[in-house]
Amino acid sequence: MNELFLGKTFDEKRNYYQALLNEHTRQRDTIDKVLTYAWINTKLGPMLAIADDKFLYLLEFIDRKGLEREITQLQNRFNARFIKGVTPPLRSITQELELYFSGKLSDFQTPIFLLGTPFQQEVWRMLKTILYGKTWSYAQLAAAIKKPSAFRAVARANGCNRLALIIPCHRVVNANGELGGYGGGLHNKKALLQLERARI
Repeated sequence: MNELFLGKTFDEKRNYYQALLNEHTRQRDTIDKVLTYAWINTKLGPMLAIADDKFLYLLEFIDRKGLEREITQLQNRFNARFIKGVTPPLRSITQELELYFSGKLSDFQTPIFLLGTPFQQEVWRMLKTILYGKTWSYAQLAAAIKKPSAFRAVARANGCNRLALIIPCHRVVNANGELGGYGGGLHNKKALLQLERARI
């Protein structure tokens, strides 16, 4: 699906996902949950945020590989309908992103909902301990959860994170110092690390 976006503007990408969210909603005869979404403009382009009245479930750059799959998984998990609007978590993360990209915030406080396996959640919680402006290798992350041989599984869990920046998977790099992977785009990963290092 990403090939469809080659040469496309942010507005064209946003329109695609807007139509996708609307289409998912039309496909449901009955629903169990309403999830509210918002587009948040940042220095690195738009981010999609999805929340209910209590928790943030998703925060991703519009260039995120697999974003369409993540939206579908959320809807299927909760039998949800998407509406555009504002909830307390969406208001909170909008304010925090502005502070983060201004170099005035290093630790997000918006309440989040972790949707993953116990192993994935263990990895994500450990990711949150990586200090602002610092990086770990995948091997360091695996050792930190006391599973040093599971660095490949750790890397996969890292890639399944749906809460960009809040769970700072961008702070994990290859052992040789190279950037490694990042679902939100390596150009964004590089920019995020540069932003954080410039503030410490």
